[in-house]
Amino acid sequence: MDAGKVAQLRLFVEEIKSNPSILNDPSLVFFKDYLQSLGARFPRNPESKDRMSDGCDDVMADVEENVHSQTPDQGTEADDIDDEIVESDVELDGEVVEPDNDPPQKMGDPSVEISEDNRETAQTYKAKALHAISEGELNEAVDHLTEAIMLNPSSAILYATRAHAFVKMNKPNAAIRDADEALKINSDLAKGYKYRGMARAMLGQWEEAANDLHIASKLDYDDEIYSILKKVEPNAHKLKEHQRKYERLRKELELRKAERLRRRRRAEVKAAYEREKRGQTSQSNASDPGPQDPDSLAALKDGTVLSIHSSSELETKFKAASNLSRLVVLYFTATWCGPCRFIAPLFSSLAGKYPKVVFLKVDIDELGHVAQRWDVNSVPTFFFIRNGKQIDKVLGADKNELEKKLTLYAGKS
Repeated sequence: MDAGKVAQLRLFVEEIKSNPSILNDPSLVFFKDYLQSLGARFPRNPESKDRMSDGCDDVMADVEENVHSQTPDQGTEADDIDDEIVESDVELDGEVVEPDNDPPQKMGDPSVEISEDNRETAQTYKAKALHAISEGELNEAVDHLTEAIMLNPSSAILYATRAHAFVKMNKPNAAIRDADEALKINSDLAKGYKYRGMARAMLGQWEEAANDLHIASKLDYDDEIYSILKKVEPNAHKLKEHQRKYERLRKELELRKAERLRRRRRAEVKAAYEREKRGQTSQSNASDPGPQDPDSLAALKDGTVLSIHSSSELETKFKAASNLSRLVVLYFTATWCGPCRFIAPLFSSLAGKYPKVVFLKVDIDELGHVAQRWDVNSVPTFFFIRNGKQIDKVLGADKNELEKKLTLYAGKS
């Protein structure tokens, strides 16, 4: 699609965001009908007509004029709206219970040696607990299972059975603690995942519940798990889709922010360039020859050392420096070079001291062909360049010579 038309369409959409009543203009009825077919909703037609009396072409011209008339510090109302993402509530089915906040139940000591008599007695308590559960005597069942756990704390099934009793008592947090303990002992215990999944569903932890129940189903399928999954999975799916939607929206928002920031910075550079051209700058730095090319300014970064990673990048920096009539100091270095590490802090500080000088750094191991082209035989080596041509160089980590030549050449136009 033609880039110019896309840009015009984008401007038109931004204008609609800031003034939706534009769509009430009769000349745009075809566009409004199309949006309605997609499910769009529109504000009521205001009493005062919009300024779009001459058709869509005039609107586009007005929009373009509006955009270009904004200063870099001004945003649009649409930008402010875009910066806010308010998550909607997810409509979920099923009921949840109030979390139980009872003190944690007694747990067995896994370091205790278990005698055969204790195992048998624990089984007797378990049988009593199962009978109590069948009779609806859940507190009694928990008491029996607690006695059994004290006697045989290495039994995962005892913890899982007590978790089942807690689920029936609407105590999901207690059930989860027991299920966790059971799964510590036996990570393949289906009942541990089953009852923890049921407890999590009671707390509205739908995604975690669905995960537990799926694992339980793979380990030991039963109809009860299938029945609970039919209720849990739709909610888990809704939450996952909701999360994906807002993750996508947040990423899109970050991209829009980054793009607006890039446009704003570009506009600031351009505005400064235009002010200099009109002679509105109150004072100028003596090292600045006059109006500065915004593209060249954007390619450089005053006061910092720029690392070069390709030949084309180096040529771009040279060209930008030439356009701005700036001195370039090209520093060849290597990570294994001791003198380079010695001189590097000074090179960085000089970049801050001479912000209108372009400081470039090239690693000879990364760009050996560039080092060869510049006939670099040792590191560190510093070349002084103006308008793409070498005017001097310094060999070795000679601080005094580097500062001396920089002082000499940085002051020349």
